[in-house]
This record gives sequence, structure tokens and C-alpha cells, in this order.
Amino acid sequence: MAAIASLQAIHLNFGRRGSIRCGISEPSGEPAPVGQKTRYNDGLAERVFMGLFARKMDKFGGSKKKNEMKEKGFWDYDYESFVEVSKRVMQGRSRTQQQEVVREVLLSMLPPGAPEQFRKLFPPTKWAAEFNAALTVPFFHWLVGPSQVIEVEVNGVKQRSGVRIKKCRYLENSGCVGMCVNMCKIPTQDFFTNEFGLPLTMNPNFDDMSCEMIYGQAPPAFEDDPATRQPCLADICSMSNPSSPVCPKLHA
Repeated sequence: MAAIASLQAIHLNFGRRGSIRCGISEPSGEPAPVGQKTRYNDGLAERVFMGLFARKMDKFGGSKKKNEMKEKGFWDYDYESFVEVSKRVMQGRSRTQQQEVVREVLLSMLPPGAPEQFRKLFPPTKWAAEFNAALTVPFFHWLVGPSQVIEVEVNGVKQRSGVRIKKCRYLENSGCVGMCVNMCKIPTQDFFTNEFGLPLTMNPNFDDMSCEMIYGQAPPAFEDDPATRQPCLADICSMSNPSSPVCPKLHA
């Protein structure tokens, strides 16, 4: 989810590098192998973030199942229901409309003038890119799972402004290429690049469900991005169309 962008603006006073285990319940403390679902033990803070974003997204959601007609309370959301809200947002919307919903949700969570303040605090420099990469690791483990800061090359300069997500929790739970691209990758890139003025590129790997985020690197055009030409994950996506060479949710 593009929740990364808005919470990044909230937690500007925290800078820390490294990796975090993300409340994983697996004996190894690491994400489960591909093909197996990782078990998490979400705490109070994680549930707060899930409820916050899910309730915002729920306003744009489509029709609910009969057993979901009653409005959920703040503490009723868990990660699975958070993902279900995202699926309802996709229903009946084009990819550009889905991305616009995410943008509206993000803007609604920020105080007035936040993007302008972000631009002043974080002009597009090597330091700003590295600082935001460091922020991503501890604050978004609830959303994407464990991650770590890595060294990347941006415009010929090596810097620690990359984040490697080991196995994205959002992709693992949704199983949907379209949700990954339309509800997370593209809106998050656009929000950082266009609203915050700090370029960001996200490179999901649909084979192992990892993802690389590169702060400071401008994202490619939609038509030039390999992620936009991916087929459905037919084995795990309940909305998949195995006969289509490209996930239908990626069509305009």
C-alpha cells in the first residue's frame, strides 16, 4: 500500500538503519518460503495502522458481503480485512481510478501543507534519499514485512538509499499483481515523486515476492515498466485470469 508515503511524513524525527523482524511468528523469524503464507503476530501499533488505513480506504470500497454490512469498529480490522478493503476499492474502477483513490486517501491523512513541508525538509539530495530509506525499515514492517537498507547506485553515485523488502506482506496476502502495481507501486512512486518531490522507484519481484525500493531514482514511464506487463499469479490470486498474458487489472 502507498501508506508508506503518508506515514513517512508523520515520523520525520526518527532515523535508524538496519532490519526488523516484523512480529513474524515463524520459528526462523524470517518470512515463510514462497508458496507458504508467513504467519505474523501483530501488536497494538500494527493494529492501529491497519485500522487507520482500512477505515480511510473503506469509504471508497464497493459492495460488502452480507456478513460485513455492519460498520467495522477501529479495532475490528486485521491484515486480512485490510487487504479485503483494497480488493473492494478495485472493483469497478480502472487502474488510473484505483491509483487516484490511493492518492486521495494519502492526502486525507496528512495535515494541511505537509507535502510543501516535506519538500523543504527533504530536497532531492543523497542525504534525503538515505534518510527516507532508513525510515521505511522500522515504520512499515506492519505493511510490507521485514526489510533492510541496501546500497544502490543512483545516477552513477553509490548510496544507501535502497530498501529490500524480503517478502512483501501485501503481495503475499493479496496474491494480485494488479493490486501490487495499482494500489502500492505506482501511487507510492507518484506520491513521493510528484507530491513530495523526492523521486522513488519500486521494483517488485513476482517470482519470490521481494521488492526493491530506490529513493532518489526517478520511476520509469508506465509503458516502460516491466511490472506493468506481468501475468496473473494464477496459483494464488482469486481474481486471476490465467488465459490473459497480462494481469487484466493493469489495463487502462
